[in-house]
Amino acid sequence: MGSKAYELGSVKRAFSHVLHPYPVRDLPAGQYLELPGRGTTFITDSGPREAPVLFLLHSVATTGLLCWYPVIPELTKTYRVITIDHRWHGRGIRSADFSLEECADDAVSVADLLGIERFIAAGFSMGGGIAQLAWRRHADRIIGLVLASTGPYFSSLDPEELARDRKLGALAARFDRYLPIPSDRRLNDWSQHPAKWGISQFLSTPISKLGAFSEAMAAFDSREWLGQVNVPTSVVISTRDKTVPPERQSLLSDGISDSMVFPVDGGHACCVIGAERFVPAFTNAVDSVAQRDKTPSLILP
Repeated sequence: MGSKAYELGSVKRAFSHVLHPYPVRDLPAGQYLELPGRGTTFITDSGPREAPVLFLLHSVATTGLLCWYPVIPELTKTYRVITIDHRWHGRGIRSADFSLEECADDAVSVADLLGIERFIAAGFSMGGGIAQLAWRRHADRIIGLVLASTGPYFSSLDPEELARDRKLGALAARFDRYLPIPSDRRLNDWSQHPAKWGISQFLSTPISKLGAFSEAMAAFDSREWLGQVNVPTSVVISTRDKTVPPERQSLLSDGISDSMVFPVDGGHACCVIGAERFVPAFTNAVDSVAQRDKTPSLILP
């Protein structure tokens, strides 16, 4: 799949989230966090402090809360759950460039500031690539992976496609002038209608950056080192996914020795569209990783 198709599909999925919202409930309050030498980002931190720690890494063109809000209330019953807005997404770091590697390092920097030594990295779509890179770059910090609707690569590095993506991003910059970033008050008010809240979350990411996101995702490819992953892994496969085909998602479970598969009958936006099926499957996938980890404090009763 070309990067342009992936990018346009991401926009359609984001609007689908808004048009068919899952009920918004019991979301944690967030906070800005200054990461030394990196910038200021926005996180949420909820659930029992003594529980296993789970970082939720979101998909492209969404935010930590917009991607994960259906499953957060369930996960916080058992886990300490951290969400983070990735660079140029929502209230994430504004930097000169964008890369999945920097996003992975940002997550570990958040863990450092919160005094979290080791954690499970869970990612949806783009976030799945970030989770894999977090293990690759900080293997001593990652105790397990949960990879949902994602793969070991996203799209091609065809120069013509990437040039079109950059041009599209430049054209989209015009829209940013007419779509101001919503205020913190609007973004934090999840008691409003789910569609209104979702629109605010979506508009907190500049449209002009879609080309940069697409280019960064096209540069990601873990196939050469995927077999080196040595932590318990759950692969949540969206079986009707047309953006990241199930066959590509299955490359993760085929390549990682200690992996288990959790199918979800849904498309690429199943974390919200079809969340009633995604939430139990994803929760089981997280539990499976925690139960397989050898650290005594992370073995569930």
